[in-house]
Amino acid sequence: MGSGSESSSSKTLPAPDEVLNTFGFEIEELSPKRVRGHLKVSDDCCQSWKMLHGGVVAVIAESLASLGAHMSSGFRRIAGIQLSINHFAAAHLGDVVMADATPITLDQTIQVWMVQFWKINPSTHESTKALISTSNVTIISNLPIAEKLRKAAAVPLTKYAKL
Repeated sequence: MGSGSESSSSKTLPAPDEVLNTFGFEIEELSPKRVRGHLKVSDDCCQSWKMLHGGVVAVIAESLASLGAHMSSGFRRIAGIQLSINHFAAAHLGDVVMADATPITLDQTIQVWMVQFWKINPSTHESTKALISTSNVTIISNLPIAEKLRKAAAVPLTKYAKL
């Protein structure tokens, strides 16, 4: 992921976000226009009935949108201000879930990102996928930040991102 010459599908990396790492989420593509990765549904992210918890989906949606928004804003300080999610189907313990975040709008003040979640067959990856959830995340993207903090916040992302 680090250099622009690497294929985004050739390698996955732990997410540059500690919360996502808690659930074992792995980044496959990280850029100002797309953030994508996957998660194997484990006990750590299931509710009592061994299904992916809706709150985990919300965390992943806001995290992926925030990573993309932070990069596309020029590494300005950003904050999520609205999150909506629709769940269409369940993912169960052991399933692999792909998440794909793309911008709907990238204004200087407000960004809106769509995050879609699919249950995938790991052996065929995307050729057999079923949509399980969609989310829209609205982010304010022009908050002030001290220059030394801007650079510190950008370092973890630039190590993974295709900018």
